[in-house]
Amino acid sequence: MLGNFLGDFVRGNKYKNYNPTIQKGILLHRHIDTFTDANEIVRISKRRLHERYGHYDGIIIDLFYDHFLAKNWSDYSAIPLDIFAKRFYQLLHDNYELLPEKAKHLLPYLEKHDWLYNYQFIDGMKVVLEGMNRRTKMISKMDIAIEDLQEHYSDFENDFTEFFKELITFTEEKLKE
Repeated sequence: MLGNFLGDFVRGNKYKNYNPTIQKGILLHRHIDTFTDANEIVRISKRRLHERYGHYDGIIIDLFYDHFLAKNWSDYSAIPLDIFAKRFYQLLHDNYELLPEKAKHLLPYLEKHDWLYNYQFIDGMKVVLEGMNRRTKMISKMDIAIEDLQEHYSDFENDFTEFFKELITFTEEKLKE
């Protein structure tokens, strides 16, 4: 789990600086990113946003899909989302010295706004999208993407559900390798 989280922060072969279990998580994260980027369902979702957001469409779709995962969490996990989120934040604190600086900087915001738990709510998504927009110096216009989520809610949720089935299968196969 820690390695999978670190996948967004650890570049190139720097993953080799971590123990084998964390390396496995980082590499799994990279495989999932590659699978997601090439997936036709994800591309359909991104097309709905591309004209308005350009290359930020993928980041927005990742966040929208996080919303649907959180909203439907009980369909995918026996552990309640609030408990999972608390355990995850504790995992990050327990391994704080292993976190790259950018991850250390993100952790207080992640916890303060309880992103993992609040992704399930439209208001929670709005906060995250506004924060992402600020991080792009207002260039991305991600703060208005909440309108697109609401306008095409059913389409995005259907896309997510179909994609996530494929992702589960893909991930299970990768973990066997």
